[in-house]
Amino acid sequence: MAQTRTVKPATTVAAFLNSIENSRKRADAKKIAAMMRRATGCKPVLDGSIIGYGTYHYKYESGREGDGALVGFAPRAQSFSVYIMPGFKPFSALMKKFGKHQHGSSCLYINRLSDVDEAVLEKLIDESVKLMRQRYKVA
Repeated sequence: MAQTRTVKPATTVAAFLNSIENSRKRADAKKIAAMMRRATGCKPVLDGSIIGYGTYHYKYESGREGDGALVGFAPRAQSFSVYIMPGFKPFSALMKKFGKHQHGSSCLYINRLSDVDEAVLEKLIDESVKLMRQRYKVA
């Protein structure tokens, strides 16, 4: 049987956030956490260094299926990884107003909240959660 890529640590999300040494990064992480909590109404779950909110069930055409977080983030050493599961194509208008960032297919990288428009980030999180709830069975 395959093992999951991350192992759940024996700590709480609050303890994990409070353990972030850099005070600015810790404050930014807490703001992002609050945005995701408001958008989902779900309690956070810590999976390794990723904090996820809500769950959805996916099934690929290949038959592979599983569960994932509706939205989540990880406070990495260099930047925040923010997971916007529907990707960014549906949000191109918001992304034009977002600010300094990089992104992949579903992962947004920001160095600090002061680099981006926080209201746009919150709107992006809200809209992505709404879209995920339309597309998938959500727990």
